[in-house]
Amino acid sequence: MSLPVFDEGISDSEMDRIMGNATTASNFLKAVSHEGRLLILCHLVSGEKSVTELEELLSARQAAVSQQLSRLRLEGLVIPRREGKAIYYRLADDRPKRILELVYDLFCE
Repeated sequence: MSLPVFDEGISDSEMDRIMGNATTASNFLKAVSHEGRLLILCHLVSGEKSVTELEELLSARQAAVSQQLSRLRLEGLVIPRREGKAIYYRLADDRPKRILELVYDLFCE
């Protein structure tokens, strides 16, 4: 993997593509930059969890957990599933796991 080289030869369409990707990446990084959301994602790496399970794991109130899950859902990082009155969440794709692995390597090992 290599980073793009920004020089005077870059086309307008390539620059537009890079800017779009930068916006997407920035929104993703903002979503994972909150410690509560980061911890929720850490718990979801091991599999689907209910809101109640996340409340217990985080020792947090339902309103706080739901607020953070709402942001993660808005950014497309988690997917909800309703079963009766319970709502379960799982990671939408592999991106959060990959970022968490890097964060773990940089800050936790």
